[in-house]
Amino acid sequence: MNLALAIILIIVALLAGAAGGIFLTQRQVKQQFADNPPLSEDAIRMIMSSMGRKPSEVQVQQTLRQIRASAKAQTKKK
Repeated sequence: MNLALAIILIIVALLAGAAGGIFLTQRQVKQQFADNPPLSEDAIRMIMSSMGRKPSEVQVQQTLRQIRASAKAQTKKK
């Protein structure tokens, strides 16, 4: 009986560790994307330039702030 109990405890510990690891990793990735969005200043400048406008630094920074604010708002909703 002790061997069966040991095997069951090992399997339960393995499953709990895997579930905890997945949860913590997912939370950390979401936090990293909220803090550092995949769009950089250069990417925003390129997007605005491709639309035919020359963006000023103020417009680029404003767009970055809006992206970060919307990412944080989506994170808080969930």
